[in-house]
Amino acid sequence: MQIADFKKLRLKTIKDSQLPNKSYKSRLIDWLTPGLRNINDVEVLLNKAHQDKAIGAETLRMMQGVLELTQQTAGDIMVAAPAMDVVNIEDPMEKILSSVIDIAHSRFPVYEGERENIIGILHTKDLIKLQKAPELNLRTLLRPTVWIPESKGLVDLLRDFRRNRSHMCIVVDEFGRVAGLVTIEDVLEEIVGEIEDEFDTNEDTGEIYALSDGSYRVAGRTDLNDVLKEFNIELTKSEEAEEFNTIGGLIAHEMGYVPRRGEIFNLGSHKFEVMHTKSGAVKWFRVRRQSQTS
Repeated sequence: MQIADFKKLRLKTIKDSQLPNKSYKSRLIDWLTPGLRNINDVEVLLNKAHQDKAIGAETLRMMQGVLELTQQTAGDIMVAAPAMDVVNIEDPMEKILSSVIDIAHSRFPVYEGERENIIGILHTKDLIKLQKAPELNLRTLLRPTVWIPESKGLVDLLRDFRRNRSHMCIVVDEFGRVAGLVTIEDVLEEIVGEIEDEFDTNEDTGEIYALSDGSYRVAGRTDLNDVLKEFNIELTKSEEAEEFNTIGGLIAHEMGYVPRRGEIFNLGSHKFEVMHTKSGAVKWFRVRRQSQTS
């Protein structure tokens, strides 16, 4: 661009920015980035910056994630109500502790009576208080439930998470029914990608672990042939007809959907029980022989 042309463009931008209905922030943005009017323009600018090596690939991906975040709502990323891991306040404490340990979330919605009747959020770290003071009632440990509509924008939701110092909210539909839940991790993963947790493994580490009770913990992404060899399983002709790379892919196909925690699929002489799911896939199975008791 010639200097004279740039001066004309800058002068026009300044004149436009001096309209009385524009804020100082808007005038400044117009002066710095003349011509940018929508998200597509920003994406073009980011891609150009990446091509010119002004920003790296990871930075580009994260900035694209931020742009996408502005267009999404809680309903777009929530864990649907049927797939929510919840705690029944009426269950014995032994059963609650067993579920909390197996699932390994840091927070659980707690319900009474029907699953839709969420009465609070349980922080698993608060269960330690019961060890020190057994006379405490579980109800006294529950944190207030944060309710949001499906239409809640993710940018606003992230701001609420920070302001309220909360990490989980329950999503309701237009009729007031529980539609699902969203955590702050779900929102951040839209920007930075999947956040590894204590159930996730590195690609180079083993994914079949022997447990003390004689069962095994198997990652859903474990190579199918490795699982068949480890447990001496032979597939049926119908199972062999389909080509799958992972044990999770085979089981999801045979069941017709991604199974939820606690569901069991029989394969050969073994039972594959879902221990943990995340992002629409099974992360871990517990594997036992058919004759082995739970």
